[in-house]
Amino acid sequence: MSYSIDLEGRVALVTGASSGLGAQFAKTLARAGACVVLAGRRVERLKTLRNEIEAQGSSAHVVELDVTDLDSIKAAVAHAETEVGTLDILINNSGVSTTQRLVDVSADDYDFVMDTNVRGAFFVAQEVGKRMLARSRGAAPGTFTGGRIVNIASMAGLRVLSQIGVYAMSKAAVIHMTRAMALEWGKFGINVNAICPGYITTEINQHHWGTEQGKKLVDLLPRKRVGQPQDLDTALMMLCANESHFINGAVLQADDGFGV
Repeated sequence: MSYSIDLEGRVALVTGASSGLGAQFAKTLARAGACVVLAGRRVERLKTLRNEIEAQGSSAHVVELDVTDLDSIKAAVAHAETEVGTLDILINNSGVSTTQRLVDVSADDYDFVMDTNVRGAFFVAQEVGKRMLARSRGAAPGTFTGGRIVNIASMAGLRVLSQIGVYAMSKAAVIHMTRAMALEWGKFGINVNAICPGYITTEINQHHWGTEQGKKLVDLLPRKRVGQPQDLDTALMMLCANESHFINGAVLQADDGFGV
């Protein structure tokens, strides 16, 4: 017996979609039938991804979004709903990091990470959540509206790692944000969950794994390997599925056993 997850008719907004995990998430949702809205600052890269998705027969749209700018968040979400209709799914993926000891973190370093990973993630989820809540409250009795919000946290939010302390702090905040939103919005059919990826290779870090430091890190991992973006596909699809109404407030470790 086979089982498939069908997102036909659903609209998904993916932040940080211009590269890495965000691009992979968008392609995965599109293959499942969702209309994806690609959001980020690098618009030309988003357009390239849109063309790739459309070439596969799926639907994609582009909106410019800077998650550190509240006006940009409001404008992007409004534009997305004007273009393609109500948002059913949010993949809250935008994130940044710095690498240094805590004693070397400057105020600018701190704000750079927290403004994107915590403040930005919160207000994106809030803006989308407001619209999901409004639809739910105005729905006819027995009508399912709800929504799915998936916040992309990190194993660093559960297990502090050296050299990225502020990043770890920011992702710990995302985890608690997820639980708070799940508690407050769950009764309206809005399920809020988080994925905590372990080490995943992307275009940003792929050179690192061939360095001496990178090889030492890989050697510390349970199965001596880093993941690929597609290794998160099944976790993402489970949390976005129409059938996942009983999964709310979950923090899913997708780290190949690193956190054990």
